[in-house]
Order: sequence, then C-alpha cells, then structure tokens
Amino acid sequence: MGKESLQKINKPRAIRRLVIWYKRNSAVTSIVDTAASSAVTASNVAGNVVSGAGSVVSTASNVASNVAGNVVSSAESVVNTASSVVSSASSIAKNTLQPLVFDPLKRLQNNDNLLDKGQDSQSKRVWIAVDGMGGDYAPGPILEGCLEAISRFPINIKFVGKIEKVKDVAVKTGLAELLANEIENNRLELVDSGEPIGMNEEATSVRKKKNASINVAMDLVRNNKAEAVYSAGNSGAMMASAIFRIGRLKGIDRPAIGALFPTRDQTRPVLVLDVGANTDCKPSYLHQFALLGNIYAKDVLQVKKPRIGLLNIGEEECKGNDLSLKTFELLSSEKSFDFGGNCEGRDVLSGSFDVVVCDGFTGNILLKFLESVGGVLLDILRSELPRGRRGKVGSAFLKSNLLRIKKRLDHAEHGGALLLGVNGICVIGHGSSKSLSVVSALRLAHSAVNHGVMDNLNQLQKLQVLNS
Repeated sequence: MGKESLQKINKPRAIRRLVIWYKRNSAVTSIVDTAASSAVTASNVAGNVVSGAGSVVSTASNVASNVAGNVVSSAESVVNTASSVVSSASSIAKNTLQPLVFDPLKRLQNNDNLLDKGQDSQSKRVWIAVDGMGGDYAPGPILEGCLEAISRFPINIKFVGKIEKVKDVAVKTGLAELLANEIENNRLELVDSGEPIGMNEEATSVRKKKNASINVAMDLVRNNKAEAVYSAGNSGAMMASAIFRIGRLKGIDRPAIGALFPTRDQTRPVLVLDVGANTDCKPSYLHQFALLGNIYAKDVLQVKKPRIGLLNIGEEECKGNDLSLKTFELLSSEKSFDFGGNCEGRDVLSGSFDVVVCDGFTGNILLKFLESVGGVLLDILRSELPRGRRGKVGSAFLKSNLLRIKKRLDHAEHGGALLLGVNGICVIGHGSSKSLSVVSALRLAHSAVNHGVMDNLNQLQKLQVLNS
C-alpha cells in the first residue's frame, strides 16, 4: 500500500479521534456542539455549489474539523500530527465554503482596504489644508495622520501651524525623516501661522486672531491653493472662520454639520445633520439641511435616490413639537427629494433612511451617545463571558468579531463631519482626534472633492424655495 493511500486512511481516523476526545472534555463540549451545528449549516450552503452528496458531506466534515482544530489550538494541546491534519482540512474548507458562507464577514474585514484602493485608482491628487494646531493633542497626532494619509490616498497636504513647534514635535515622535521626505517630494508643505484658537475660546476669536491657524488654512481654500480644509480644533471657530473667510452658499441661512452614522448595512451609512452647528433652528433651516444632505448622499454616498427622514418622537405626522410639525409640512411639499416621513430614534441606524435631519442640539446629543456605544457594548460582552478555561476558549473565538463590531461603531473610523452650506469643503474633526481619525477625515475630504460636491451644492441657489 502506497504512502498516499496510507495518509488517506489515517486522516479521517485522526479527525474522528480528535472529535471523540473533545466531546469527552466537558470544558469544551458546547463549543464542539456549535462546530457540528455550523458544519450542518455549511453543508446545506455548499450543496448548491458542490456537485454530489458525497462531496457535500466531505466538505461539512472538513468545516467541523477546522473548528475543532481551532479549539485544540486554543487549548494548546494539539500534537504535531493532528495539527497537520486540521491545517489541511482548514485549507479545503476555506477554499470551498468561505466565499459562499462568510462573504459578509470578509467584506467587513477588507472594507477599508478596498475603499482605499478604489479611491487611489480612480481619482486625482488634491491639495488639502490642515489646521495642524487644532485639537487636544495637536500637532503630533495630526502630523502623524497627515503623513499616513499621504501614503494611502492621492492627496497633498498644506500643514498649517507654528513651523518650529511642528518640527520639534516631529523629532520627538520620530517623524522628522518622513516629514523631510514628503516635503522634498512636494507632497507636504509647512505653512506658518500664529497661535491657534483654544478649545474654550469663543467662536468670535477668529476675528481677533487673524493669523490663527484655522484662518490661514481657510484662506488657502479661499485663494484656491487648497480644495478642502480639515481641523480638529474649536468647531465653533471653524464654522465662524468658514463663514467669514469663504462665505455661505447663496440661499443657505445656516450651515450644518453632517456626520456619518453606521447602519446594519456597513456599505450604506446614514448622514445625520445638524449635529451641533445650530442649537436653535427654524423649520426653514431643517428644510435647507435636507436639501444639502440630499446632494451629499447622491454625490459622496452614491445613493441614486436618497430617502430623507425627520428625527421625531413618532412616525405619525401629528407627533412632535412645533418645530417638528412645521418642518414636516415643508419637507412633505418638497419635490426635489424623496421625503420618507418621521424617523424615530430607533430607526436612525436601521438603514431605512439615507439622510436624517434634526436641530443641532438634538443631533449633538445623538452623536455623543453613539460615540460611547462601541466601547460600552464591548465591555458588556466581555463581562458576560464565562470565566475560567471555558471563558478563555470562548473569548479566543469572539475577540476578533467583537473588535470589528467596536470598529464599526467607533467615531474615529469616520474621522470627521462635513460642514455643509459654506462655499468650500470643510471637514470638522473631533477634538480628541488621534492619527486614525485624521486619516479617516482626510479620506472623507478627498472623497468630497473627487465627487464634485461643491459643483452640485452651488446648483441649490437655482431652487425656487431658496430664492423666495
């Protein structure tokens, strides 16, 4: 009998021995049961693709051995021969079933990489002005995020700040050489400025500190030396600087801050605006927010017919306060977008709406609440996992999944919010932004530029409602 024939006989026998051993071990019995259940489900899916019932059963067996092998690895008690058998089974199961059964999970893991590659291959390199002194931790993390973004996206950066301080921070953080290389390659330029606007200062400080970093960055956009501006500093100051330096769009009374929230469908986030620019609103403001959000959803989110919702305490049109009732009437009569009615709080993340409008007071509370959900959810799940050996094995299986859930709910993954309604692309970052948030925000800025958002926003002035 040849060596290959002997291996074929020994492999199934070794697998059966592993399964029997672990079924006798009470600490992992429930995990093996789950593996068996997963194998049955996988075999049903594979049956549609793999010809022959015998092949389906073999594939399901491979999936079961794959999961069992993972359990063995977690328990750190697999002998070398058994590890080899499980590894082979794992490869077969992955090649046969993973594209069919686990495609959503695979898409979740690779979403960022696919997005980055798609943008790199289909878009031009653009200049973005960055307020390097804005934010709780500036300029270090801001500079680090900019250097990372330059390598990932087709963008150039005009980094605005006190040059000597920026260079000192670059040396301390080990970024000096990379910074020098990007400057030499003409992909990053340092632009000198005065003192930044403090996080606790009034927004009107932009008029007193004319040489503040946010003002200098905004001037670069006004003078067409940059196509977008990003700041993680004082959001009120950024809004005031944008209004004073580059102006509002004609027909827009109040600019709004629009933030992307995750939904059940990771490929289709919902835009919520306003999330903090205007705490007191009139019905006409919310109507304008809907018009702005509709264009953004079409251009950047690539939704052909965005569904607009009005955040309210009930679905019925008679529900809500005076602002909600009057706004409902305005949105219902608007023919330039698809108004889907009232959106309750539980429906914001459902994916039923592409744009949700509300006043800035309500929107900011909603935003801050969402920012805490990811961390709290992960802590709750951790505390509920059983302790001891069984808990450790279960945690090993769930850890990567829990981290991906947290990532989807992490505001740092979205990085920033667009200030819509001003005559330029402005991205506002969170005050506590680190390098990851900066990278995400710059990706957002580049996407807005690349999709021609400003061209379509400027068309709003032709609407009758904005000229009345």
